[in-house]
Amino acid sequence: MYFTKKQGKLALTNAGRNALSGYLFLLPFLIGFLAFMLAPIMESLRMVFSNVEITPGQGFNMTFTGFENLKQILLIDASYTTYNRLLIEEIGRMMLIVPAVIFFSLFVALILNQEFRARGLARAVLFLPVIISSGIMIGIETNNALLNEMAEMIRESTQMKSSITGVLEDILVAEGAASEFMAYVFLIVNQIYTIAMASGIQIIIFLSALQTIPSSVYESAKIEGATAWECFWKITFPMVSAMILVNVVYSVVDYFLRTDNLLMERISETLILNMNFHLSTTMAWVYFAAVAAIIGISIGPISRKVYYYE
Repeated sequence: MYFTKKQGKLALTNAGRNALSGYLFLLPFLIGFLAFMLAPIMESLRMVFSNVEITPGQGFNMTFTGFENLKQILLIDASYTTYNRLLIEEIGRMMLIVPAVIFFSLFVALILNQEFRARGLARAVLFLPVIISSGIMIGIETNNALLNEMAEMIRESTQMKSSITGVLEDILVAEGAASEFMAYVFLIVNQIYTIAMASGIQIIIFLSALQTIPSSVYESAKIEGATAWECFWKITFPMVSAMILVNVVYSVVDYFLRTDNLLMERISETLILNMNFHLSTTMAWVYFAAVAAIIGISIGPISRKVYYYE
């Protein structure tokens, strides 16, 4: 696949040259990972199964304790039961936010891929969430009294049932076979700020994928009588399906690593305020395992539907 014989000698095929280029791009990261990151990661994994005692001036000592740390944060210690609750809540919110982010970013990318005036300005405006959602800006937003008051006013306004939106929500959610679906739609509407803030990179990835689709494919389809709806499902959607997989993985990781994540705050408090290295490390590894499992479950069904084209 990667090699072929030319005049009795081995030579790289196009696939081989592409693979070689990919490995060369990965090489700096692999060297840095092996040189600087592998040892700390293995040391933190040892802490999961050890009791860490800090000795002033001498560092810390680790005593092997087996699965005691896992039992303590998951089953025994009442002061850490909030960890289980926060983990389940964050996973639930992720399952709500990520599909909405994928749908929203694909919808916006389809609009931005059209020809219209000031398209460059529109793209710049929709990329602003990438800058605003950075760690520094989230910290400013969290600690800003004015923004906090505005956010509280918005939450109170969304809870008012005297508004037209509140009455409409009561009618659509309370009655009918589609009440669960409508409840999900209103939950998404209430989270639109978070969704827009988290969609900048995904919009750019979808937009780049849309621009690689040859216009001749659409022209041929239109000559054959295909409608815009048929062109989307038969041409656009299959050809951007690989980027859906990329964006799902990115969105899951991005959501779980946000600086305003309550579970990340809990892990930081255990480490910094309580100076409890083994329990905080155990929390982090359990969190990592949960995220890896969710990504693995997500990749499975999506990758089987991905369409790859040359």
